[in-house]
Amino acid sequence: MLRLQGDAVDAINPTVELTEAERIDRLRLIRSDNVGPRTFRSLVDHFGTARAALERLPDLARRGGAQRSGRICSADEAKAELAAGRKAGIAWLAPGEDGYPPRLAMIDDAPPLLAVRGDAKTLMRPMIAIVGSRNASGAGLKFAGLLARELGEAGFVVISGLARGVDQAAHRASVETGTIAVLAGGHDCIYPPEHGDLLASILDHAGAAISEMPLGHEPRARDFPRRNRLISGASLGVVVVEAAHRSGSLITARMAAEQGREVFAVPGSPLDPRAAGANDLIKQGATLVTEAADIINAVAPIMERPLMIPASEPDSEPFETDPQGHDRDQIIGLLGPVPISIDDLVRMSGASPAIVRTVLLELELAAKLERHGGGLVSLI
Repeated sequence: MLRLQGDAVDAINPTVELTEAERIDRLRLIRSDNVGPRTFRSLVDHFGTARAALERLPDLARRGGAQRSGRICSADEAKAELAAGRKAGIAWLAPGEDGYPPRLAMIDDAPPLLAVRGDAKTLMRPMIAIVGSRNASGAGLKFAGLLARELGEAGFVVISGLARGVDQAAHRASVETGTIAVLAGGHDCIYPPEHGDLLASILDHAGAAISEMPLGHEPRARDFPRRNRLISGASLGVVVVEAAHRSGSLITARMAAEQGREVFAVPGSPLDPRAAGANDLIKQGATLVTEAADIINAVAPIMERPLMIPASEPDSEPFETDPQGHDRDQIIGLLGPVPISIDDLVRMSGASPAIVRTVLLELELAAKLERHGGGLVSLI
């Protein structure tokens, strides 16, 4: 079975180092109303800096139809959050900085700042995600632990969501070799609460925990899919061990496929509903896994490819131009509750891509637009 040589890393050398002022501006922007990771990236790409984007938020929201501007995070609030994080041993890192998982930096909706606690070296190593049922069978828990242990011995870091069941088994089996817990809430809001000891053990053994949420943020149902994209995005591939139909693990697998990651599934009994989702993944083309070597051999060619963290570049067309009323009306008229691709909006409206992006950004900042995976958008 293939084993990584020494302390193998999954990254090019760090390419970014923010100043304290830039870190504050970034945190202010991502903490402002109606600014998510994709919107953040679009704003900074267009305006060049987070500070310049902050200055334009009220005008863009007004043009999108907002009756009043959303809340903009103040500099004092951002400074207080950074100070509280540092007191708790948390570093807020940007894509490209040392300690920000390099593959996570490559996804379209990478967190502009990631709250990191633990060993930065572990976060730069090649990762495999193991996820599955919270109500897993004994056999599923045993096999998840076996996979995690063998992957760790081969030099991989195991990443998962700190949940009950398969996640817990994978973390515990790989504590000694390196494991990363991805949190749905803030670093001080561990879910489930009884896994506080597990997280402490992970951190004590040169592992790490990551979150995009502020301290004090209690995880809600909608936060778990957001967390799942971090699990899949940071990894070379996602292994599903037992998953019922419509489970969170299948959401992680879908996100992995959208992000260009490998998807693996462990087969289970057709009589066990806990295995139905994993079995369906295999029917849909996921790589069947019966031993760690199946995973390692599949990701070996991927690791040989150079890893390029995309640089943000301003669009060639000016973004500041206020779209004409007829262009805005036509684009909004094509939108509705059913998601439509941005490419289709450009084609059907006859407007330039820059104008379409501008109108969508205005609507989003006015809390009237929802972005979906695969470049789809819809009106709220």
